[in-house]
Amino acid sequence: MRIVAGRHAGRDLTSPGRRIRPTAEDVRVAWLDWIADLVSGARVLELCAGTGAVGLEALSRGAASVDFVERHPAALHALKANVKALRETDRTRIFKRDAVPFTAGLDVGAYDLVLADPPYGSRLGPLLLEGWRDRHYAPVLVLEHATDQDLPNGARRLELGPTTLTRYEIAT
Repeated sequence: MRIVAGRHAGRDLTSPGRRIRPTAEDVRVAWLDWIADLVSGARVLELCAGTGAVGLEALSRGAASVDFVERHPAALHALKANVKALRETDRTRIFKRDAVPFTAGLDVGAYDLVLADPPYGSRLGPLLLEGWRDRHYAPVLVLEHATDQDLPNGARRLELGPTTLTRYEIAT
């Protein structure tokens, strides 16, 4: 696993092992290319961050800062190692929390962009979407999920085989 583009391109990332499903490199590339217009200078929140690969890719591509929310110990260990290895401790914060209670405490507009990769098939994706719709703590939420998972349609969907990215935006 590695950073694909930007100032950290080619840098390897630590993986927590087989029990955690990191976002595949081709999905990360498609994801960040798809939202490239939103990343530069953005305050990003990565929920269910795992290794932090998606958020670190966003930092590499010009995000101003990334906050990571993760609760699994092995993933947290890898995430902290990755942030340290890339020397990005000054532009990141790591929260050892459950994503739903964490987001319940956020104010409207706390972030510019939210990236979320909850476990496939879990109820966490719909719960995160519901909380985002209630609070609007960012104008855009992008959820990674299994293509066959039943989630409300967003303004845009990007299907990548068994993985789909759904982009939700606040109506203006």
